[in-house]
Amino acid sequence: MTVGGKIALFLGGALFGSAGLKILSGKDARKVYSHTTAAVLRCKDEVMRQVELVQEGCSDILADAKQINAEREKADEAEFIESAEA
Repeated sequence: MTVGGKIALFLGGALFGSAGLKILSGKDARKVYSHTTAAVLRCKDEVMRQVELVQEGCSDILADAKQINAEREKADEAEFIESAEA
């Protein structure tokens, strides 16, 4: 590519970039960004609610598992004592 071609490419890119900035910073574009950001925030809130529900369920499962193990340990101890007495 020639030097003139490189300069033309650079100028074209700069012109496209500045036109793009005007388009992206326009009132309509700002409205789109605001609505998109609002939708993302709503989505984040819903995801966090779902995470809380899963965490609560996991906490309940953990508590149940600990209770099962405690009951099983008591039963094993009682069985051990009975077998030692026999």
